[in-house]
Amino acid sequence: MTLSSEHGDLGAEDLKIITLARSARARNGVPEGAAVRDETGRTYVAGTVELESLKLSALRTAVAMAVASGARSLEAAAVVSSAASASEEDRAAVRDLGGPETPVLLAGPDGQLRVAVTAG
Repeated sequence: MTLSSEHGDLGAEDLKIITLARSARARNGVPEGAAVRDETGRTYVAGTVELESLKLSALRTAVAMAVASGARSLEAAAVVSSAASASEEDRAAVRDLGGPETPVLLAGPDGQLRVAVTAG
Protein backbone atom coordinates (compact mmCIF):
# COMPACT_ATOMS: atom_id res chain seq x y z
CA MET A 1 0.00 0.00 0.00
CA THR A 2 1.35 3.41 -0.98
CA LEU A 3 0.10 6.57 0.67
CA SER A 4 0.26 9.82 -1.22
CA SER A 5 0.29 12.78 1.13
CA GLU A 6 2.54 15.50 2.43
CA HIS A 7 5.05 12.66 2.81
CA GLY A 8 5.09 11.99 -0.92
CA ASP A 9 4.41 8.46 -2.12
CA LEU A 10 5.42 6.41 0.90
CA GLY A 11 4.06 3.05 1.86
CA ALA A 12 2.51 2.43 5.25
CA GLU A 13 5.63 0.56 6.44
CA ASP A 14 7.85 3.52 5.55
CA LEU A 15 5.54 5.92 7.36
CA LYS A 16 5.70 3.56 10.34
CA ILE A 17 9.49 3.74 10.62
CA ILE A 18 9.39 7.54 10.35
CA THR A 19 6.84 7.59 13.18
CA LEU A 20 8.96 5.22 15.29
CA ALA A 21 12.07 7.33 14.70
CA ARG A 22 10.23 10.50 15.64
CA SER A 23 8.91 8.88 18.82
CA ALA A 24 12.39 7.70 19.85
CA ARG A 25 13.77 11.21 19.38
CA ALA A 26 11.01 12.81 21.44
CA ARG A 27 10.87 10.15 24.15
CA ASN A 28 14.60 10.19 24.78
CA GLY A 29 15.18 13.91 24.26
CA VAL A 30 18.02 13.27 21.82
CA PRO A 31 19.04 15.12 18.63
CA GLU A 32 18.08 12.23 16.34
CA GLY A 33 15.80 9.23 16.28
CA ALA A 34 16.07 6.42 13.76
CA ALA A 35 14.40 3.20 12.76
CA VAL A 36 15.34 0.47 10.31
CA ARG A 37 13.29 -2.40 8.91
CA ASP A 38 15.00 -5.71 8.20
CA GLU A 39 14.31 -8.32 5.54
CA THR A 40 11.67 -10.03 7.73
CA GLY A 41 9.81 -6.80 8.52
CA ARG A 42 11.18 -6.44 12.06
CA THR A 43 11.98 -2.90 13.13
CA TYR A 44 14.81 -1.59 15.28
CA VAL A 45 14.50 1.84 16.85
CA ALA A 46 17.22 3.96 18.44
CA GLY A 47 18.23 7.44 19.48
CA THR A 48 21.55 9.21 19.42
CA VAL A 49 24.12 7.73 21.84
CA GLU A 50 26.41 10.27 23.47
CA LEU A 51 28.53 8.76 26.21
CA GLU A 52 31.99 9.91 27.13
CA SER A 53 33.49 6.79 25.55
CA LEU A 54 30.91 6.07 22.82
CA LYS A 55 29.24 8.39 20.34
CA LEU A 56 26.89 7.00 17.69
CA SER A 57 24.27 8.59 15.52
CA ALA A 58 20.75 7.26 15.90
CA LEU A 59 20.87 5.57 12.50
CA ARG A 60 24.17 3.80 13.14
CA THR A 61 22.80 2.66 16.53
CA ALA A 62 19.66 1.27 14.86
CA VAL A 63 21.76 -0.57 12.27
CA ALA A 64 23.97 -1.99 15.04
CA MET A 65 20.87 -3.18 16.91
CA ALA A 66 19.63 -4.91 13.76
CA VAL A 67 22.98 -6.64 13.22
CA ALA A 68 23.19 -7.68 16.88
CA SER A 69 19.68 -9.16 16.60
CA GLY A 70 20.57 -11.28 13.58
CA ALA A 71 19.24 -9.20 10.69
CA ARG A 72 20.78 -10.21 7.38
CA SER A 73 19.60 -7.25 5.32
CA LEU A 74 17.64 -4.00 5.50
CA GLU A 75 14.59 -2.98 3.51
CA ALA A 76 14.56 0.67 4.57
CA ALA A 77 15.91 3.17 7.08
CA ALA A 78 14.51 6.42 8.49
CA VAL A 79 16.07 9.17 10.55
CA VAL A 80 14.35 12.13 12.17
CA SER A 81 16.70 15.04 12.65
CA SER A 82 17.11 18.75 12.18
CA ALA A 83 20.04 17.98 9.84
CA ALA A 84 19.66 18.79 6.15
CA SER A 85 20.87 15.36 5.00
CA ALA A 86 21.87 11.92 6.21
CA SER A 87 25.62 11.76 6.79
CA GLU A 88 27.86 9.64 4.61
CA GLU A 89 28.74 7.53 7.68
CA ASP A 90 25.05 6.82 8.33
CA ARG A 91 24.40 5.92 4.70
CA ALA A 92 27.49 3.68 4.73
CA ALA A 93 26.16 1.73 7.72
CA VAL A 94 22.83 1.21 5.95
CA ARG A 95 24.66 0.25 2.75
CA ASP A 96 26.84 -2.29 4.59
CA LEU A 97 23.79 -4.23 5.74
CA GLY A 98 21.14 -3.40 3.14
CA GLY A 99 23.05 -2.64 -0.04
CA PRO A 100 23.37 0.52 -2.11
CA GLU A 101 19.70 0.65 -3.18
CA THR A 102 18.29 0.65 0.37
CA PRO A 103 16.09 3.72 0.86
CA VAL A 104 17.15 6.19 3.55
CA LEU A 105 14.32 8.54 4.54
CA LEU A 106 15.15 11.80 6.29
CA ALA A 107 12.34 13.58 8.11
CA GLY A 108 12.36 16.76 10.14
CA PRO A 109 11.45 16.91 13.83
CA ASP A 110 7.81 17.44 12.78
CA GLY A 111 7.86 14.05 11.03
CA GLN A 112 7.58 15.55 7.54
CA LEU A 113 9.70 13.80 4.94
CA ARG A 114 12.47 16.10 3.70
CA VAL A 115 14.39 13.82 1.41
CA ALA A 116 14.53 10.19 0.35
CA VAL A 117 17.84 8.90 -0.99
CA THR A 118 19.47 5.52 -1.39
CA ALA A 119 22.30 4.30 0.79
CA GLY A 120 24.43 4.08 -2.39
